[in-house]
Amino acid sequence: MKNNSKRSLSAVLLGTSIAAASGSVSAYDLYSRNGSELNLDVEAVVGVFTSQENYDAIGSKTEGGGSDWQEGYIKYGLSGSHTYGKNGTALYGAINLVSSATWGDGDAAGFTLGDESETELEDAYLGWRSGNLMPALGQDGLDISFGRQNFVIGDGFLINGDALNFGNAFDGSLNRGGGYWLAPRKAFDQTAIVRIGGSEGARADVFWLESDNVAQYEMELAGINAEYVLPGGTFGATYIKGLNAEHSDALGSARDGQETISLRYQGNAGVENLFLSGEYVAQEQGNNSSDSNAAWYLEAGWNFSDIVWSPSINYRYATFDNGFDPLFYGFSRGYGTWFQGEVAASYAGLFNTGMDVHHVAIKAQPSENLSLGALFFDFTDNAGNGRNDSQEINLYAEWVATPNLIISPLVGFYSPDKSNSSQIGSDDTNVYGQVVAIVPF
Repeated sequence: MKNNSKRSLSAVLLGTSIAAASGSVSAYDLYSRNGSELNLDVEAVVGVFTSQENYDAIGSKTEGGGSDWQEGYIKYGLSGSHTYGKNGTALYGAINLVSSATWGDGDAAGFTLGDESETELEDAYLGWRSGNLMPALGQDGLDISFGRQNFVIGDGFLINGDALNFGNAFDGSLNRGGGYWLAPRKAFDQTAIVRIGGSEGARADVFWLESDNVAQYEMELAGINAEYVLPGGTFGATYIKGLNAEHSDALGSARDGQETISLRYQGNAGVENLFLSGEYVAQEQGNNSSDSNAAWYLEAGWNFSDIVWSPSINYRYATFDNGFDPLFYGFSRGYGTWFQGEVAASYAGLFNTGMDVHHVAIKAQPSENLSLGALFFDFTDNAGNGRNDSQEINLYAEWVATPNLIISPLVGFYSPDKSNSSQIGSDDTNVYGQVVAIVPF
C-alpha cells in the first residue's frame, strides 16, 4: 500500500496550544501517594464525514456519487508511575484498549465499508527513567521502555506511529477495526526504545520497532535518531534500517533491507516570530534493489503577533521522488502535516510519493479557545503522466468549547486537472466536509 500512515487529530489537539486552553484533559487521578501515581485515561472521538465524489486510488470504491459516513472510537485504560528514593528514578507504564467503528457508506476511497467495529489492546508498555541519577545526562537523561507503544521522530515526516487504520476492504485482510480518518490505533506492536539526554543540548533515541499492521507489510525496523537542541531550534539526523517485511508486492520487498537517512532542522533561528523547518531524506531500497530515492521540504512562516488575532502565514515546498517510501508518516503539527490536503492525502491517492507540492497556510486565533485556518495546496505529479495534478483548499476551525469538548469542523474543495484522475466519473471540484468532536475525560 502507498498510504503509509494516518493521523490522530485528538493527539495533536490535546498536545498543543488549543488543548492548553482546556487544561489537563485526558487523565483522572485515581491514586497519588508516597511516590506512586495511578491514572484513569479515557478519550472519546467521533467524526461525521461527507464527500460529493468517490475515489479509486487503492481502495475498493468502484462507483461515483459520493459517500457519507461516520467514525468513532473510545480509548480507555490505566497509566501510572512509581518514583524511588532521593534520585527520583521511576518506573512507569500504561495499558489500555481501543474500541472503534465506522458506519454509513464507508470512506470516500473505500478503505472502510461502513460495517467495521472492533475492540483491541492498544498500549501495553513499561519503562524506567533515571531521574537525577546521572547528572551528566540531565534530568531523566536515560529513559528505557519496551512493549506496545507509539513512537514519533521529529514532526512525523517519516515516523509518527503505526497509524494506518483500514477496514473490511480488500476481503478484510487488512482490517484494524475501521476509523480510517481518525486513526485510533497508533501503537507499534513491539518496541524497545532507549532515550538518552535531556531537553537541551545533545540527545538521542535508539529504537527497534515491529509492526503487526498488514497494510504496513508487518515491517520490522531499527535505527537511531540524534538531535541537538538549541534555544533557536533543533537539528536532527536519523538512520532507519528495514530489518524485515512481508513481500506481498514490490513495496513490501523494498522495505526488507531498506536504508533511510534524514537530516532536518526546525525552529526560529533566534527570531521570535519566525518559523523555519526543513528535512532532506535519502533512501536506498532493499532486497537487492539498486533503486535510490529522495524527498525533501523547506518551510518558512511568520507570526504577526502584534496584530489582532495574531495571524500567521507559512509557505512550504515539498518534493518526493517517484518510488520514495514515506514509511510511517503521520499527522503532527496540525492540518497539512503530513497529510497534505484532506481529500488529496486521505482519498485521492496523493500519498507523499511521486509528487511536488506547493503549500500556503494561514492561521489566526480570534480567542484563547478558537483558532481558524485556511490551507492551499498545488500538486504536480512528477511520475510523468500528470494524472494527479490538482489543487485543494481547506478551511477549518479548532474550538475548545468546554474543558471536555473540542470541536473541529473542516470544508475542503479538491479540483483534479485530469479527467482520468482517481476521482470516479468526474473532474468536477469535489466539496468535502467533516466535523470531529473530541471528548477527553
